[in-house]
Amino acid sequence: MSVSLHPKPFDPWTLLADYQSRLPAGRFGANAVFVGTMRDFNEGDDVRAMTLEHYPGMTERHLEDIVAEARRRWPLEDCLIAHRVGAIEPGQPIVLTAAWSAHRQAAFEACRFLMEELKHRAPFWKRETLGDGETRWVARNTEG
Repeated sequence: MSVSLHPKPFDPWTLLADYQSRLPAGRFGANAVFVGTMRDFNEGDDVRAMTLEHYPGMTERHLEDIVAEARRRWPLEDCLIAHRVGAIEPGQPIVLTAAWSAHRQAAFEACRFLMEELKHRAPFWKRETLGDGETRWVARNTEG
């Protein structure tokens, strides 16, 4: 499956290696990868934790639609989105996007597309816990 949600921390490099080991050897010449991790700051404040909420079923469908669109737009062997949900601490990976293709241009473009579309379209809601213990909901941020 090219979309997965993870309620516990995951190692993006292990996940990537495991996924790639199931792809047919020799079918791709390029793999582009993006890993996003949680920062310990946002909007000028210290952030000590974040809770990432989602709507089960609906979130996966949105991510699957994004993967399907990438596969229509570029000649890909495969692509992958893995995303955390639940309680997250600074430094932990939040998202992994990856694309495999015969050539690097398609892999780079598709990987960026997966991440950008995920930020714009996927239904996730972020609540931060600040250094002083206050919590706040975060408006959707589509910046890089």
